[in-house]
Amino acid sequence: MAASKTNDRVGAIETRGIEPVPDNERHGHAGQMFWTWFAANISILGLPLGATLVAFRGLNIWQAILVAVVGAFGSFALVGALSLAGKKGGAPALTLSRAVFGQRGNAGPTLITWLSRVGWETITTTAAYALLGSAFGVVQNTVLTLVCLLVFIVCTLLISGLGHATIMWINKWATVVFGVLNLIVMGFLAATADWAKVLDAPTGPTSGVIAGIGFIAAGAGIGWANAGADYARYLPREIPGRRLIVASAFGAGIPLVLLISLGSLLSAGDPTLATSADPVAAINAMLPSWMAIPYLIAAFGGLLMSNHLSTYSAGLTMITLGLRVPRPMAVALDVVLMFAGGIYFMLIADDFYGPFSTFLTLLAVPISAWIGVIAVDSLRGRTYDSDALMDTTRTSRYWYTGGFHLPAVLGWAAAIVAGLLFTKASTSDTDVWFAGSLSDTWLGVNGLGWAISMAVAAVVYALFGRRTSAAAGAGNEPASPALQDAGQ
Repeated sequence: MAASKTNDRVGAIETRGIEPVPDNERHGHAGQMFWTWFAANISILGLPLGATLVAFRGLNIWQAILVAVVGAFGSFALVGALSLAGKKGGAPALTLSRAVFGQRGNAGPTLITWLSRVGWETITTTAAYALLGSAFGVVQNTVLTLVCLLVFIVCTLLISGLGHATIMWINKWATVVFGVLNLIVMGFLAATADWAKVLDAPTGPTSGVIAGIGFIAAGAGIGWANAGADYARYLPREIPGRRLIVASAFGAGIPLVLLISLGSLLSAGDPTLATSADPVAAINAMLPSWMAIPYLIAAFGGLLMSNHLSTYSAGLTMITLGLRVPRPMAVALDVVLMFAGGIYFMLIADDFYGPFSTFLTLLAVPISAWIGVIAVDSLRGRTYDSDALMDTTRTSRYWYTGGFHLPAVLGWAAAIVAGLLFTKASTSDTDVWFAGSLSDTWLGVNGLGWAISMAVAAVVYALFGRRTSAAAGAGNEPASPALQDAGQ
């Protein structure tokens, strides 16, 4: 088969980098997106999201379930919609973004995306080590820390390094195995809930429901919206767009709603989970001692599934930034940085997690601004010129003005400013790292700066981005409006 040219088969190293996948090498079906996003969201550590809805936003269990459904399904429907660009253009999300922002203008969104990916990978890696201590009571020492970090990172490298076909295969079967383990753990956790207190909880305010939906969306799909195209780029063009959207929404929505609802249930009876500085240990404490191993495997597997997807995307993003190495080498370099971050976090830093989390909170604003611009551009019927995407010189169709597509770049910048006005990043009430001048308003207090950023970017680009710019990439495929594609 032609697909063998880039070794996109299970167990072989994928040699394709960011270059668009031609039609004769495309394969697969929309159901792959279901397994991809299910695997990314089966971690038992999603429970604290639901606990927060009850403990800090005052919602009862029924409101929390409603928030989980709207926030999880809605945000991943957006992920699915943005992944249509991968099916149309055959390239990773941030490579396709060159057509929107210009060859130079795309550097900003790409760098922000890479920083965010590496940040979350570092936190996930160190959380995997924390599982060992919470499940078995192992005392931290330097040798054990390094060994545990290496085990998790090697597992990540083996999956991400092999590439797309192996990731798709593992996502499906790992979802089944870890999904069953998670259901067993969740069953025992549900049995510990104080059902009388849960059912008697008063109804929370409507404002809390609205803010809760934004909170879940930000913690669920928004962080993956700039990676959806990375996994849809091998799919045939003729697959109906609506199937990708539905598969993405249900793939992530099912596990997230179950986990968030259970977290809300547990917190309604006992707020310990939401207030714990170590939610991993708090969850383990709710289980019988003999459940430590199943819990460890389920949580470790969920973290690994999320991490290998993030690492794969990070490798593609590094190449888009200009790193001239084969894709497996880019993944390996990303893993080295992840390992270094894990060492710093576990062995050197006195207070790394808090400051680093605030850093990632701030990164959510420019990422949301990118989503706003890309969403509008996709709705305008963007098509992609494969040669122009890979041509980073002045001869590229996507060079625009000095390498910048000004409506997109300026819209992105304006949205970042607007979003940061409503954003506060802090590790405690007294340790504030950043606070926008409007962060004390209702929108700011409820953490909706990212939503403001997305809305402003969409409006600015819709008003000032020329309608004809969406067709500027029409070279290798016929133009077809994104809405028509989604409704096929």
